[in-house]
Amino acid sequence: MGWSERRAQREWERDLLRQIRALETTDEGPDGGQVTRLRRQRVRRPPRRPRRAPAVRRGRAPGERRRTFVTIGVTLSLIGALLLLNVVPGAYQLRNLLGLDDRLGAAVDGGSSGAYRFLSTRPGTDDPIGWDPCRPIAYEVNPAGAPDSWESLVGDAVATISRATGLVFEDEGVTDDRAFDERFRAGIDPRPVLIGWATSDEVPGLKGDVAGLAGPISTSDGVLTRYVTGRVVLDSEAFEQIERFRGAEEQQRAIVLHELAHLVGLDHVDDPSQLMYRTTEVTRFGRGDLRGLALVGDAPCG
Repeated sequence: MGWSERRAQREWERDLLRQIRALETTDEGPDGGQVTRLRRQRVRRPPRRPRRAPAVRRGRAPGERRRTFVTIGVTLSLIGALLLLNVVPGAYQLRNLLGLDDRLGAAVDGGSSGAYRFLSTRPGTDDPIGWDPCRPIAYEVNPAGAPDSWESLVGDAVATISRATGLVFEDEGVTDDRAFDERFRAGIDPRPVLIGWATSDEVPGLKGDVAGLAGPISTSDGVLTRYVTGRVVLDSEAFEQIERFRGAEEQQRAIVLHELAHLVGLDHVDDPSQLMYRTTEVTRFGRGDLRGLALVGDAPCG
């Protein structure tokens, strides 16, 4: 009860008391006694508490609710599409938590130290362009001009790169294809990666002291750019000369590893302790090499 209501109640009680005290005797009773009668007066009642109007619960009009539902649906669909395409920050982690990670091989932890450099990065980021980890990298070998141990040489090097990147390679066997610069059919369908040996007369890029050259070829679907094919060309004359020295196979293997690292997306570095140094004499990947290989292997699925 509010203050104004309590005040009105007290005034009503005082008024009623005054009326009781003003009782008058106007008639005689049957026994000669006096009968008291109250004067007929209108007694004021305490004011009624005004009723509050019921609260009106405001809601959205049906049309506005429909627009809200449509907006929410479109937003969730867009977020889902970006998540599936793996093109937003943290998308890979979310896909992994939701069980949407369909990589063929497990991602690799390459450590956090050492020098490395990527051949190319996504526009506006430091993230490397890489191969689709959800598809195998098909390759074929042209063994013409290769050393006798070419099969184990290539097989061991490919296995090493696969372990370092988490990428899966698929051996398509041998081929007589020597079109090192033409890895697309009609500019649409990429051929398997071509690994082979050649001379500088056939491939001018091998002139001088170049023991090999390699590189990937990329394509874009308008959302992601990824590598889809490439080539690895090894100098047959250089490999023949290396065979005259002790540890020839290890040196040859180091060259193949160096070129395969170019194929998956690494560039040269200025650190001579890394295999990706331009003229290095080391035969195994350094910490920086392994870090870079792990990162290029962690590109998003296409």
